Amino acid sequence: MEAKAIARYLRVTPMKARRVVDLVRGKQANEALAILKFAQQGAADPVYKVLASAVSNAREKADREGLAFNEEELFVSEAFVDEGPTMKRYQPRAQGRAFEIKKRTSHVTMIVATDEDQKGGTN
Repeated sequence: MEAKAIARYLRVTPMKARRVVDLVRGKQANEALAILKFAQQGAADPVYKVLASAVSNAREKADREGLAFNEEELFVSEAFVDEGPTMKRYQPRAQGRAFEIKKRTSHVTMIVATDEDQKGGTN
């Protein structure tokens, strides 16, 4: 089984979010949630919410299809961060100049899967 969660337009720079996502890619879902819960980076909180949502989506999908669900079997099969739109703001500087401030956004995607999906896909 595979489930996905996407958070779009997060107000965190893609570079900082990628550092956090790299910590959990390929790990078991519960272990990844524990890592994100205690990570010091500011981007860890929104990434934690996306991963928790993906696990919840997997639980709902299993219930809908009538399959047995074991959260221990889930792992982070794919996790990536794409760049969203950049908000441009201007700050006044000396002698009438303007300095551009770029407020970057991110789109975080997390896909969790069970081991059976991985075994079936490698044939």
